[in-house]
Amino acid sequence: MTQVLDIDHWNLECELNNTDHRTDLNDVDRLIVRRGQPFTISLYLRSGTYQPGVSSLNFIAETGPQPSEQYGTRASFGLSANIDTSRWSAAVSSPPGDMVALSICSAPDAPIGRYTLTLGESGQIEFILLFNPWCPGDTVYMDNEQSLEEYVLSQDGIIFRGSAKHPIPTPWNFGQFESGILDICLRILDMNPKCLKNPGKDCSGRRNPIYVSRVLSAMVNCNDDKGVLFGKWSDDYEGGVSPMFWRGSVEILRNWDTQACQPVRYGQCWVFAAVACTISRALGLPCRVVTNYLSAHDTNSNLVIERYVNENGEPIQSREMIWNYHCWVECWMARPDFKSDFNGWQASDPTPQERSDGVYCCGPIPVRAIKEGELMFKYDAPFVFAEVNADIITFMKKKDGSISEVNNTTVVGQKISTKSVNSDAREDITHLYKYPEGSDEEREAFKKANHQNKLLHRQQNQGLHLTIKVTSGMRKGCDFDVFAVVTNNTESEKKCRLVFGSCAVSYSGILGENCGFKDLLNVELSPGAGERRVPLRLNYSKYGDKITGDNLIRLAALLFDYTTNETTLAVRNIVLENPEIKVRILGEPKVNRKLAAEITVQNSLPYPLENCCFSIEGANLTGGCVISERLGSPVGPGEDAKVKMYFTPTHSGLRKLVVDFNSTKLCHVKGYRNVIIGK
Repeated sequence: MTQVLDIDHWNLECELNNTDHRTDLNDVDRLIVRRGQPFTISLYLRSGTYQPGVSSLNFIAETGPQPSEQYGTRASFGLSANIDTSRWSAAVSSPPGDMVALSICSAPDAPIGRYTLTLGESGQIEFILLFNPWCPGDTVYMDNEQSLEEYVLSQDGIIFRGSAKHPIPTPWNFGQFESGILDICLRILDMNPKCLKNPGKDCSGRRNPIYVSRVLSAMVNCNDDKGVLFGKWSDDYEGGVSPMFWRGSVEILRNWDTQACQPVRYGQCWVFAAVACTISRALGLPCRVVTNYLSAHDTNSNLVIERYVNENGEPIQSREMIWNYHCWVECWMARPDFKSDFNGWQASDPTPQERSDGVYCCGPIPVRAIKEGELMFKYDAPFVFAEVNADIITFMKKKDGSISEVNNTTVVGQKISTKSVNSDAREDITHLYKYPEGSDEEREAFKKANHQNKLLHRQQNQGLHLTIKVTSGMRKGCDFDVFAVVTNNTESEKKCRLVFGSCAVSYSGILGENCGFKDLLNVELSPGAGERRVPLRLNYSKYGDKITGDNLIRLAALLFDYTTNETTLAVRNIVLENPEIKVRILGEPKVNRKLAAEITVQNSLPYPLENCCFSIEGANLTGGCVISERLGSPVGPGEDAKVKMYFTPTHSGLRKLVVDFNSTKLCHVKGYRNVIIGK
């Protein structure tokens, strides 16, 4: 005869369990565990003792507003002799007595989210269940401890911006374990339209990381729903702040939560990607931010970007563009809907560009599918394939209305980058997205993708070669030269016209005003690899008030060969360097001890800087807040802006202090300092 345990009260052993499940950085005041991994609670009996084979206790685990065994959001189970990690199970792990150590394990494919666990007739406990990349039975399993430290547990990172020739690391505070962030991430799931329409089915879908990552791709932008961020790609940020303003995801997510789920203004691609990374890591999905330089935006899925320029080489704006760089995220998971070859990193893009199944989202698509040209795979393979492989055809629109094709040397999808594991260095992952150019494997991938333009490989003008070269030390505030370099590889003398111009440009390809222009009608080129270097002077007095916070200038050289009537175009975006922020930590960094940082930046501009303000932020360093310090007086040309700022670390380990400097004329200069906090 079985006897039901008479429970008086219990202890959820939150500190022990959360530490064991690697969720203790969230907090240890409530139970937060990962699926497919046992956790222990202590039951204190009102009467009697636990007797193996005699004592019994039934459990019901439920999640979502409409728990259902059919949807997998409700599970009933009893005591077993041993824990079974393949399903919901419970077993006693203590000897007979009036205190029972109860071990409970969720199914490794259970939906993530908030749970209630009913203990027979004695009451209910509440806990949060997350994905578990440490569990071999979970589809997000990752068998590398260093990678797990980076892609799940690391609260800060580096996002690469700048240009393909000059990648610039931008520090970011992901802050997925800061106070309240996990609850906000769960609220984002609850606010998605699929949940609002059918909460039972949506909560059931949360067992599947493919489904969850696709929901997040849609919910990080606000185009179709009560999403987190409002995207804007112009210089007018009235009613919000420039995307350059953000140092991390914490402030963005908290603003969304406290403002009744109104979108936070404003975001651009790296902000969308960073917030998606924060949410993914918070929920237990291994995730990283990826940057694709010279990224194509193909609007009609023909894998060709058609660009137009006028007779001065100035681009004519069109919807199909080449972004100087574009950021998205990759999440690690198995793809049981495909062959096992396609398990691993899946590309997902929360920046709203094109609709997918009627919604502004993109992915997840196996990175391997992009490399192999498998464009029939779910989700949005053609769009991502085009971002890294699209062909470019440039046409010149002449004053008389005629159009002619222009040779051009731009190649999309370069230096695809992410932060290295255990290092702030850039890891080049281009080889994960595409085979080496010209290889047999690349040709085979293009055949699968039906990429006829690449297969035909149009011949360029081999006789005349045009490139743009720059000098080192192109700093904001300085005057410098750039060069159009023309080489004549033919056996005859050439006479050409060279147009060499520059203009401000945003990272997404939106063009600004002219920064310098030169038109040479008679450029003579000697035969036999004769070279001509044509300089163009860029003066700060001309470009200073035209460039955006991206610090980008577009250089374009257009060469007309009078003898063949062929035209060659060379385009290059250059990024101007901001002055370096120097951070010096004063004193020995220890947990719960106030710490000072001396922060210095030099004014590199020929004008005084006014309204100078330093801001710092860091996971487990600044209490989840942004700390700001404003200077009382202007900083003259060549002078240092310097402050001493204080913060108190709350956890030991390697932390990143993210610094942002703002003033008139010199805005959003970012830097960071890695700080090792001792206990």
